[in-house]
Amino acid sequence: MIIGPQEIVLVFLVVIILFGASKIPELARSIGKATGEYKKARHETENELRDVEKSLKEGHPIEEKSSKIKQMANDLEIVVGDKSDEQLLDEIQKKVKK
Repeated sequence: MIIGPQEIVLVFLVVIILFGASKIPELARSIGKATGEYKKARHETENELRDVEKSLKEGHPIEEKSSKIKQMANDLEIVVGDKSDEQLLDEIQKKVKK
């Protein structure tokens, strides 16, 4: 689906009608802040995932690795259940890429 210039103009007109010209800068700022927070959270999660993968390669105690993986899965609202560490890592990677 490609959005052309006519559709963009229509969207801007609807936004101006709904929010008024004075609210547009405030709306743009809030969208910018939300985007920044999303990027920051994604970056932090990717760093945590790299740290977990690094610790797996370095040979840290298995219990420590498993607890870190499960904690990260819980933070990302992934159901841990009886899944193996490898399954959880796969799901974490898929969630981070989204």
